[in-house]
Amino acid sequence: MTEFLSEKRIPIIKMRDYLVVSIQVDMHDRLALELQAQILEEVSQTGAKGVLIDISVLEMVDSFIGRMLSGMASMAAIMDAFVVIVGMQPAVAITLVELGLEMPGVETALNMEKGIEMLEKRVGTKSQKNSKQLQ
Repeated sequence: MTEFLSEKRIPIIKMRDYLVVSIQVDMHDRLALELQAQILEEVSQTGAKGVLIDISVLEMVDSFIGRMLSGMASMAAIMDAFVVIVGMQPAVAITLVELGLEMPGVETALNMEKGIEMLEKRVGTKSQKNSKQLQ
């Protein structure tokens, strides 16, 4: 039940109500901007309720990439999708803290399995609230 939604440099896979983005290349500014637009377009087209972004391959991030990750989460939230970033390496976490980058609205998990659990919990809770409001 998995389908590829895009054949750009970073594939986005739809899995149930979620989009799974696995970044397998070093990010640069243009690619980050393209990915942000791509994710938002896919959320809009598919109605995805969650986005899981795997950054386990990223060894380094700069302030721009950090802000882009945070921005993706904020923009997806405006479009009613919850974002979880998984696989953050210790060096990336240290860099983000040293740069003073706060990432409000960005949830993190150690791995994809934990990230999917977070999405299921959050999306399930959101769905239950929406059903109660409609009654």
